[in-house]
Amino acid sequence: MSQKALIAMSGGVDSSVAAFLMKERGCDCTGITLKLYDNNDDEQREKTCCSLDDIEDARSVCRRLGIPHYVYNFKDSFGDTVIARFIRAYEEGRTPNPCIDCNRFIKFEKLLSRAEALGMDFVVTGHYARVVYDEASGRYLLKKALDLSKDQSYVLYSLTQRQLSKTVLPLGEMTKEETRALAERLGLINARKRDSQDICFVPDGDYARFIEQYTGKTYPHGDFVDESGNVLGEHKGIIRYTVGQRKGLGLSLPHPMYVKEKDLAENKVILCDNDALFSKELLADDLNLISVEELKTPVRVYARVRYNQKEQPATVYPVDSDTIRVVFDEPQRAISKGQAVVLYDGDTVLGGATII
Repeated sequence: MSQKALIAMSGGVDSSVAAFLMKERGCDCTGITLKLYDNNDDEQREKTCCSLDDIEDARSVCRRLGIPHYVYNFKDSFGDTVIARFIRAYEEGRTPNPCIDCNRFIKFEKLLSRAEALGMDFVVTGHYARVVYDEASGRYLLKKALDLSKDQSYVLYSLTQRQLSKTVLPLGEMTKEETRALAERLGLINARKRDSQDICFVPDGDYARFIEQYTGKTYPHGDFVDESGNVLGEHKGIIRYTVGQRKGLGLSLPHPMYVKEKDLAENKVILCDNDALFSKELLADDLNLISVEELKTPVRVYARVRYNQKEQPATVYPVDSDTIRVVFDEPQRAISKGQAVVLYDGDTVLGGATII
């Protein structure tokens, strides 16, 4: 009997080609598109996913491939586990990464649970990364994609051993251009569709306006201050600023200054020169380990503190079972609370945690 695969299909080219590849492997495939939020703004559809057009694109691909297609409404769960965490992070002075939360709580938790309830053998996505079973350790490993320019292992670091054992990523050994070329040969409607660029529920990139509209709150103005406490001007609400930001401060200053941190108690945004943004250490919790079961001693790694950063040499020190301290060989710019630090051993993800 052929294995049953539930394909998470966003309407984009990657998940569409993933569906084709799984069918070619002889799997019994079912396409699923997740309805996560309301986004029917014509001007923004091309920049995000999950619009009505995306659902129709996914349905069209499934018809062409001859596999069934369904839409699951996960809006309530997405609101509780992704949007609410996103808003709370900004309110608490952190910089969230909602794509990591979506993978953690929706695609590889709620969707996987639904797949298991339906008797499916695994969930398939169009992420560019690889899942490999290591017989020596008896563990499933998460590895970088062969196309490093498209590697998405950073946003998948939270996957557990159970989730990895039920996950297939067919594009991990392909380049993006190979994916598009295959889609064109197959005559798929989305072969040259643009990749989504923005956070799906904030298609115009205005995070503060989204938060104010979603919550109905207004966030009070306060002071911009330098590191000595000197007032430099007025900010327009603490949720509008992220560590390392220079543009959009609305200040006329004699030289460039950047957001260093936010003082929630005093409602102040602290600015600094560029040199003051660099630091060598971070503390992170909510640790998830993949290639090893636990950390008992310091380990040399390469670490990444944001999605588009190149990994940097560092040493990771276990603090307790849930917390690590990472010390970089060289200072890193604008390490931000709320972002993920992901640890690599070559092309293998050792694990990751949330910077605190």
